Amino acid sequence: MRGYQPDLAYIHDVGFGDFSRKAGPGLLAILRRAGIHRGRIVDLGCGSGIWAAELTRWGYDVVGVDISRAMIRLARKRAPAAKFVNASFLRAQLPRCDAVTAIGECLNYTFDGRNSRRELARFFRRVSEALRPGGVFIFDIAEPGRALRRAHAQGKDWAILFEAVPGRDLLIRRMTTFRKVGKLYRRSQEIHRLRLYRGSDVAGELRAAGFTVRVLHAYGHMPLPPGCTAFVATKRRAT
Repeated sequence: MRGYQPDLAYIHDVGFGDFSRKAGPGLLAILRRAGIHRGRIVDLGCGSGIWAAELTRWGYDVVGVDISRAMIRLARKRAPAAKFVNASFLRAQLPRCDAVTAIGECLNYTFDGRNSRRELARFFRRVSEALRPGGVFIFDIAEPGRALRRAHAQGKDWAILFEAVPGRDLLIRRMTTFRKVGKLYRRSQEIHRLRLYRGSDVAGELRAAGFTVRVLHAYGHMPLPPGCTAFVATKRRAT
């Protein structure tokens, strides 16, 4: 249950933060269409705090959760007005809230080895219990077929090589990072495993947990990567 380690967390923050930044306006529009202009937002898999910082800028009370201590350290610097908790999304205590977000495939990761369809269904019920009636749960998942075979990227003081090995229900990402420390580069390796979920199965579990469900393929003008699907799950109001 270690999550992103310091070098990969740094590289993800400086080199791959555009998804959260570009998704922000679309996510904010979803919240406002749901009538959520203020209140508490729980940001699961908050990473380095890019989305949390945007939420606090708009006046929301934010609780960020991430299993990576390195990510939490970055998030606390970026969004000092938010509260952050170092925990698995499956184990974190969810406070009463107006919305829950989990962007960037965070529900697929198996840093917590309990992650499975059964545990995800239980988790959805916990989210429903934490949300006020009419509250929304916004998240995206990687489905079978989500894959990026091989790629590389680099910045002024870092580089990364990554390879994805897809399976029917599991995606394995192998990453080698190089980060400049003084005059030399430090080499690190990480392997991340993502359990892949079918969108139709996820939608069914959400409905069983008391949500109405809307499926998205973009957050506003920000399209999701191929093989990913997003959901806006709204807690049903009592009748």
